[in-house]
Amino acid sequence: MAESINFLDPSVLAGLHNLELRARVVVEGFLSGLHKSPHRGFSVEFNDYRHYQRGDDMRHIDWKLYARSEKFYIKQYEDETNVRCMILLDSSASMAYTSGGMSKLDYGITLASALAYFINRQRDAVGLITFDDEVRDYIPPLCRQPHMMRILRTLSQIEHGTKTDTVKPLTDLASSLTKKSMVILITDLLENEEKTISTLQNLRAMGNDVIAFHVMDDAELNFPFNEASEFIDMENNESYITTPAAIRNAYMDNLNEFLAYCKKQCQSSGVDYCLLNTAKPLDEALSSYMSKRAKSF
Repeated sequence: MAESINFLDPSVLAGLHNLELRARVVVEGFLSGLHKSPHRGFSVEFNDYRHYQRGDDMRHIDWKLYARSEKFYIKQYEDETNVRCMILLDSSASMAYTSGGMSKLDYGITLASALAYFINRQRDAVGLITFDDEVRDYIPPLCRQPHMMRILRTLSQIEHGTKTDTVKPLTDLASSLTKKSMVILITDLLENEEKTISTLQNLRAMGNDVIAFHVMDDAELNFPFNEASEFIDMENNESYITTPAAIRNAYMDNLNEFLAYCKKQCQSSGVDYCLLNTAKPLDEALSSYMSKRAKSF
């Protein structure tokens, strides 16, 4: 019988104020939930060997080669030495929304820190861009440990901004890339999803590996409201007072059309798309995503 995996509730995860600890807990959680662990660069193709370095995972030592040479060697995998990853995190006002648990922004910060921690652990280069209607932070991709701490420190200090312009940082990134890279976007896609996805498609057409993590609050996905409520746009402060029952069906129809569009447009062009509900354990969601991704190689 398969071993039961206990994933971490988002509310418990939010209580871990040390972002490095939170990232490590998430990574260890989703790795323990994988049937087949992803290798460096999220790739699974064996390529070569290299000498063991302190901190490497002992599970990747080739013991047969050790028996012949009495030296420790680690199996390398495709893209091990040339993967460069840029994580783009939307920190606009809409990302600050929460229906009572972890906000979309805090969920995104946790996701970004976990991915950065995981990529750095694989000794690949990772960088960070945070943005609302302009770029707030830019950290170029490197793979040194002090660089990783700089990323975590930046993520821990993020405050939500104002309006959103997702296209500009993606376009600027595309013009600055000098080699094929991995590009990870973390956003709620609530601003001009057509142009955003089109820009992601352009990045993919350039040969980059592109992943879109679509972060939504549970209330946005399930619309659990019953009593007359005031709904406020967090980016322009426009408000609407209505009875939820009067708009629930139309809201859910529009939502499902929106989600189907995002998924179809991304996947049809080779952009990985992953919808994340902030009420669901992040390590569980990543475990499921990584397992599907590994099977696609």
